[in-house]
Amino acid sequence: MNNGQKQFHRLLRVLLPIVILLGIVIGSFSVSRAQIGAQTAHNYVKATVTAILQDDADGLPFNGSQLVRARLTSGTWKGEEAELSNSNSYQRGALCQEGTKIIALVQQGSDGVISGSVYNYDRTGMLWGLLALFLISLLAVGGWKGAATIYALAFTFACVIFLYLPLLYAGWNGIAASALTAVVVLAASIYILNGWSRKSVCSILGTSLGVCISGGLALLFGSIGHLNGFHMSEVESMVYIANASKLRVGDLLYAGVLISGLGAVMDVSVSMAAAMEEVHAKAPELSPWELFRSGMTVGHDMIGTMSNTLILAYTGSATGALLTIYSYEMPFLQVTGYNSIMIELLYGLCGTIGVILTVPIQAGITAFALRHAKKEFVC
Repeated sequence: MNNGQKQFHRLLRVLLPIVILLGIVIGSFSVSRAQIGAQTAHNYVKATVTAILQDDADGLPFNGSQLVRARLTSGTWKGEEAELSNSNSYQRGALCQEGTKIIALVQQGSDGVISGSVYNYDRTGMLWGLLALFLISLLAVGGWKGAATIYALAFTFACVIFLYLPLLYAGWNGIAASALTAVVVLAASIYILNGWSRKSVCSILGTSLGVCISGGLALLFGSIGHLNGFHMSEVESMVYIANASKLRVGDLLYAGVLISGLGAVMDVSVSMAAAMEEVHAKAPELSPWELFRSGMTVGHDMIGTMSNTLILAYTGSATGALLTIYSYEMPFLQVTGYNSIMIELLYGLCGTIGVILTVPIQAGITAFALRHAKKEFVC
């Protein structure tokens, strides 16, 4: 492959995902969303506290209430001042002092006076700073590969917003919507990071089968255990949305299992395919069975770490529920009826089983491709 062809393939790796994403974005506009938000004159704006007018909080967070004056720093009334009530509670409000940056919910009365309440701290600066640190770290450590990773992550995020969510909202079966999104994200991410090659094709096939196994197991055992999207913690909001759309609430649990396991399964598949291709390049005389065994050896080391990764990730998201069980010394039978815990177990175990079974699947696919493909192709 000459330099001109290499440059063309690199350009294609940048432009082709953009073309696909444009098609997805344009298609998402065909989904009509009903207006279900409250129709009020309230606006969320940034503000900075300039004075504390009343203070019953005693300097303690999540205690008492406050009345503050703040200067609005964004929105229609930028530069104006408003009096804001502050509940200083667990989920809403903030412990305000002069100079505290907040998000305010404001409205303008018929007399022109702007008033409202403190919604929460203004965390946008923290968010942008953390995001910048993340991107800088990727670029500094990963170089051009880090830049490709950022591109792949942006593509994935866009697919979630413009493909996955619209499909669910439009009434698609949860497994079908998540499977389609997973395949698109998978193919595009591997292509962006590694180009189009025999290794990429093997990784895509192995990952697709692995995530389908996870989703299928979730559907099977969720049905056996009478678990579905109606048992999720956000079910009230989902039902409210479903009343104004075609959303199938019951499918959301299974869709989440398939999507959540995608990253770990893809990591295993790509790593195994790369390792087996390297083994084949160094020892081309190895038989398919010997290549398969080499792949299984690599996979054995990955199973433990990936299984721990998934279980600990789901444990982190269920920490509140686990602490409740521990503190109240709930008996085993009560725990098995605790929806939040059973859902996290379903997510963790089905995702981990998908990772485990991906190892022999990927080893078999890659061994077959390496020994039977007539020649390598790279794009």
